[in-house]
Amino acid sequence: MTAPATDPATDNGADSAAVFDAIRFTTDGLVPAIAQQHDTGEVLMMAWMNSETIAETLETGRVCYWSRSRGKPWRKGETSGQVQTLKALRVDCDGDTLLLLVDQVGVACHTGRRTCFYREAQAGGALVEIMAPEADPEALYGPKAP
Repeated sequence: MTAPATDPATDNGADSAAVFDAIRFTTDGLVPAIAQQHDTGEVLMMAWMNSETIAETLETGRVCYWSRSRGKPWRKGETSGQVQTLKALRVDCDGDTLLLLVDQVGVACHTGRRTCFYREAQAGGALVEIMAPEADPEALYGPKAP
């Protein structure tokens, strides 16, 4: 895999070649990325990235993921306005998962909740919603198709 060229004006001194060399992508060219609120530690969501979306995220500071369902880059907040700004990108010890420390504007989940992790397994196997929506998903994304 060829790493994108770096621009000292946009890469904040990071050696992006070293970043790409450290990442172990799946056979589909993807790597899971966990988004965490940088100042509170709140885990917001998990999504997929590829080399293109990682490069864009590092260059622009606005988080971009790879949408497996749409087969194209997905810029967080492009439809909803619920943007994620990158504060730091970390690569785990095996290079097979990314941790994105972000500043999340509004909600991260398409259900209108702050986090995608709003259901908790409880005693007896029950799955309980522990967080109510903060925003109406239709207001963020429009009505669902029938």
